Amino acid sequence: MALSRAAVTLAHERGYDHVTVEDISAAAGVSPRTFFNYFAGKEDAVVAPDPEAGDRLRRRVLEQPAALGPGAALKAALLAEIAEGLADEGDMWVLRMRVVQQHPVLLAKVFASGEVAERNLAAAVAERAGQAATDLYPMVLVAAAGAACRVAFARWIDPDDGRPLELLLGEALELLFAGLATPTGP
Repeated sequence: MALSRAAVTLAHERGYDHVTVEDISAAAGVSPRTFFNYFAGKEDAVVAPDPEAGDRLRRRVLEQPAALGPGAALKAALLAEIAEGLADEGDMWVLRMRVVQQHPVLLAKVFASGEVAERNLAAAVAERAGQAATDLYPMVLVAAAGAACRVAFARWIDPDDGRPLELLLGEALELLFAGLATPTGP
């Protein structure tokens, strides 16, 4: 979306604190009134959570081959989501992550926006593991995978690293899953 792209680009160029809703609206070629039809404020425009991500990720987990355990299905789903996102908006992901890391208020908003997706993922993992979505295993597995994703993203935007996000995420999840065994019973 043009408004979100303008918000991220301006925040990266000028610094988040030096960008207004009016600046974002002008850069996107719309009025501030139009801006507020889509976002509550500039924080939302920068973070731009995807309201469909939770459902899409849940489907991706459940569509994985039955032979895959819950962790492997989760990994495949996350890597597929990353590949699609990079193809569509990889440049914006880098800029957004750099802006977000510099402003704790935005980081908190990113974490809060991921809660719905995390619940959907936990439900999908629980279904694959034959457990309830409120059982500890699916909740811990998904929360830990979320932490692995955050670490992979942080390494990815580090100019000194240079490895592709898919490689970093795959490696982080492998480290995680090597120590978090699939439960054998209730």
